[in-house]
Amino acid sequence: MTDSLQRKIDAAPAQAVSSASGMTLGGVASHYDDLDKFYREIWGEHVHHGVWHTGKESDIEAAENLVTMVADAGQIGQGTRVCDIGCGYGATAKILAERRGAEVTGMTISEVQLSYAQEFNAVPGKTTFLLRDWYANQLPDESFDVVISIESLEHMPDLPKFFAEANRVLRPGGRLVASAWMSCENPGAMSRRFLIDAISREAQLAGIRPASEFMAAIKLANFSNASMDDLAKKVKRTWPLCAWRTIKGLLTKAHYRRFIFSSKNPNRIFALTLFRIWLAYNLGVMRYGFFTAEKPRQ
Repeated sequence: MTDSLQRKIDAAPAQAVSSASGMTLGGVASHYDDLDKFYREIWGEHVHHGVWHTGKESDIEAAENLVTMVADAGQIGQGTRVCDIGCGYGATAKILAERRGAEVTGMTISEVQLSYAQEFNAVPGKTTFLLRDWYANQLPDESFDVVISIESLEHMPDLPKFFAEANRVLRPGGRLVASAWMSCENPGAMSRRFLIDAISREAQLAGIRPASEFMAAIKLANFSNASMDDLAKKVKRTWPLCAWRTIKGLLTKAHYRRFIFSSKNPNRIFALTLFRIWLAYNLGVMRYGFFTAEKPRQ
């Protein structure tokens, strides 16, 4: 990472105290902090969907397939300056730094994720991990070549502001690449109540929204060449794998049972959410969007 960019990042506040909407960051942060061990055991370091191109990939290969798609779409290579919004445990940042030679600034609102990323996935001189709210990111204007968001948009209550900030920190000609949980365009009342709204509530999401809302917000932020692919058929295999690992954990690991059956743990409901998501994909109620766009050259 260039010294000038590093100095600007270091000079910014470490963490914003609240988001731009009525939705507090505390609930989202505690969700990931409380479920830290379960996420890593059930989902692995990436904490995002896998993409099965052939159906023969392992879960790790499928997870890395998504990272490869993001890297290719962003044309990420040696020296590319990347902002990774919602970087989680830093696994994507490490791959982009080590395999592509990129300079990655990742941000999360989870202290547990930040500590893990700094300890296990930092690449000296190539990665910087921040505890920070994207809506108050304090990053310099036009400081990145690529902005990526792998399944962090679900936690963003204000899509136009999210994409406006992405546009601001991108240099002219820079690229936006994002993947996101989506709903179908017009879910029925029962699907919305028992699947979309329930999943959003239990997973501490701002909402699961249709492609049209994302595309409208991207265009409102003055991006050009915006496109979206629905990868639902290639990613939905993630959820039976997660559900099976959860069942296996309940049968074989005492700490799973202690956590899920204790009323002291408000985030234990997410065990049920795994099955809701699986059902929502099979019913076509949930979709999975892969978005790309460019900031126009001036």
